[in-house]
Amino acid sequence: MKSLCFLLLTGLTANAQLAVMISPPTTVGQKATVNLTMKNGLSQKVESARAVCFLLDDRGRMVGQTTKWVIGQNKTGLAPEATNTYNFVITSPRPFTTTNLAAKVSFSRVILEGGKLADVRQAVIQTPKIAP
Repeated sequence: MKSLCFLLLTGLTANAQLAVMISPPTTVGQKATVNLTMKNGLSQKVESARAVCFLLDDRGRMVGQTTKWVIGQNKTGLAPEATNTYNFVITSPRPFTTTNLAAKVSFSRVILEGGKLADVRQAVIQTPKIAP
């Protein structure tokens, strides 16, 4: 009975999250770009969100990283049910030796309307975007 209640509750709250779709990295010379598409499924405005993007090679080794405010950098935030995009640009001192790169994005801080901090483990859900 408890497991049934848990499944029902998690099903009801699945949309109440900041959904983030991560595109595969694109590289040109010494720069890699990772596109994030974010949709606010929360009931409150997201004033700002900070994330780190790790760029991994085909062996799983980190070849670059950057940390940025992905929401709130333009001071408007992200209203409920609104969608926004952000491009992480990661530079390297030398050209990337492989084009088979993967991106791992981790949110470290999500600030809701009124300055309330959200639990990023529960408030953010990530899905990879399949390359065409």
